[in-house]
Amino acid sequence: MRILVTGGAGFIGSHLVDRLMENEKNEVIVADNYFTGSKDNLKKWIGHPRFELIRHDVTEPLLIEVDQIYHLACPASPIFYKYNPVKTIKTNVIGTLNMLGLAKRVGARILLTSTSEVYGDPLVHPQPESYWGNVNPIGSCYDEGKRVAETLMFDYHRQHGIEIRIARIFNTYGPRMNIDDGRVSKVQELKLEVSVMSLTWYISYNLCIFELLLPECDYDFYEMSQVDGLIRLMEGPNTGPINLGNPGEFTMIELAETVKELINPDVEIKMVENTPDDPRQRKPDITKAKELLGWEPKVKLRDGLPLMEENFRLRLGVDKKK
Repeated sequence: MRILVTGGAGFIGSHLVDRLMENEKNEVIVADNYFTGSKDNLKKWIGHPRFELIRHDVTEPLLIEVDQIYHLACPASPIFYKYNPVKTIKTNVIGTLNMLGLAKRVGARILLTSTSEVYGDPLVHPQPESYWGNVNPIGSCYDEGKRVAETLMFDYHRQHGIEIRIARIFNTYGPRMNIDDGRVSKVQELKLEVSVMSLTWYISYNLCIFELLLPECDYDFYEMSQVDGLIRLMEGPNTGPINLGNPGEFTMIELAETVKELINPDVEIKMVENTPDDPRQRKPDITKAKELLGWEPKVKLRDGLPLMEENFRLRLGVDKKK
């Protein structure tokens, strides 16, 4: 396959590229404008004869020949997407239109990484794919942008017969995540200061440990990752949307206490204001992922956090205190 990955220099995209490049029959092209992505995430492939990296913004047309398109391009952290909300909307709408236009021209199958944010602040718990959501239409540029992107995908599918796949990704963490990402757990001088949303001691989150690609990882651990879910969806017959996330719930206080126990007993826990329009509780119903893809997350939070810490320390050049 000749495969395009938009946003392939980012957290999720770069791990997807690693996996796709393992197949020696694949040629992989990455298009990224490096707004949140980094060339460092792809340094192992730069110069490889089956790999090509293009600095490109998806809001501009891209004329290439490909068989598959993984469309991941879009900032996912509120810190980044709120920095330029109009650009975020353009990325989701114009960028998706451009990728769908490319798919139509060359007959490629296209997968969109959508988000759990399409459910907004849900009134149904857990959230199945059939739930239409509870979204403030004048609230988040990211939420509404992804909802429009999903609509465009299905309109091209219905009107032009484009082969589409839609994955709704829930919160994901792990190596290569931006250190200043700002979602749930963030690193400040490797203290791993945990921000706990104010007045939401009951709030629950689900975090799916990401494809780690560490030498010591065994195949089962590697296989049941977010990346594996995307590839299974792309290669299978189901259009989606399909939830990809961890149905295990814990409160922000539980997360904070876990960080204190596993990372640093002196960690400071602060109560901060919640992000406007952010959900109070979210949990994916992954029945479809289990039945149609044979997929579910396997890595527990207590196993995943130390691995993320190890990666962050390596990138920052900070040794663990003895």
